[in-house]
Amino acid sequence: MRTISNSLPRTVLVLAVYCLFMCDAVAGSFKFIAFGDMPYSQPSDFPRLERLIDTINADKPAFSIFLGDTKSGESPCTNEHVQRMTEYFNAFKTPLIYSIGDNEWTDCHRAMAGAYNPLERLSYIRENQFSNNQSFGKSKLTLVRQADVMPKFSKYVENALWVKGKFLFVSLHIPGSNNNLGRNQESDEEYILRNEANLAWIKNAFELSAEKGYAAIVFAFQADIFYSPEFATDSNSGYRDTITQFRVLSEKVSTPILLVHGDSHRLKIDQPLYGSNKKIIETVYRLEVMGADEMQAVEIEVDDHVSSPFRFRPLLIPENILKLN
Repeated sequence: MRTISNSLPRTVLVLAVYCLFMCDAVAGSFKFIAFGDMPYSQPSDFPRLERLIDTINADKPAFSIFLGDTKSGESPCTNEHVQRMTEYFNAFKTPLIYSIGDNEWTDCHRAMAGAYNPLERLSYIRENQFSNNQSFGKSKLTLVRQADVMPKFSKYVENALWVKGKFLFVSLHIPGSNNNLGRNQESDEEYILRNEANLAWIKNAFELSAEKGYAAIVFAFQADIFYSPEFATDSNSGYRDTITQFRVLSEKVSTPILLVHGDSHRLKIDQPLYGSNKKIIETVYRLEVMGADEMQAVEIEVDDHVSSPFRFRPLLIPENILKLN
């Protein structure tokens, strides 16, 4: 694992997060929504997505997090698709935060996806969907972006953090397809730089939590970094550094940590992280959301009054359930 020496400038950090914390210092409980990996079958899935948006709007969460993959890996990576999804993201009544997935850019070199240059697609997404520090949604949330407070990582406008009550939320750009590592030299070079930024952003979150005494940290990203045990050890894994960073930092604190992601399309709640002693780190939880054929979402309620502050409820829409025959 690379040593991270680039910490967030203390003055900027304290001022930015003080503003966020004081503006939203609401103790107690609230709920947010997590979902992703949709709509895969287009245009037939658009009505299902619209029903999901209507259901989430009726649920009135504090905010929602979309965990990447706004389409399948074989559908075209067009500008029009990015614009359509921006319109859908802005149809949410409360703020929506977006963590980029692999199907939006990493896999766009595929012939069926249009044979695009993946880095060109990523650049387009950054320019059009991350042009400022505001979330998506009719009601905006002001985010602290890594690009704005860490000059070394000014390219990574998609990495952000925000505070609600006593909970720290962090979005990370960790996509599927091995985090863009291993396809060619260009992809490897992109991975190395973004991986360094992600590790620095994770480290900063733990430091900030220790300083402010937050009740828990929630990290949101797209990739299923726990899909295979080899991801934690294989030198060719694009997730090894991330898993190691979470393990090393989580072992040092008693703060509950929630890792929320998509990618594998199956609803799963567990404790996936093992410590240096080969035992489960009991304070680290993982929520993997459903996706693809299952166009549903998960409601997470958080409560700073209890030692285990997370409660989960699938937000199922009967009309969105595919018939078995």
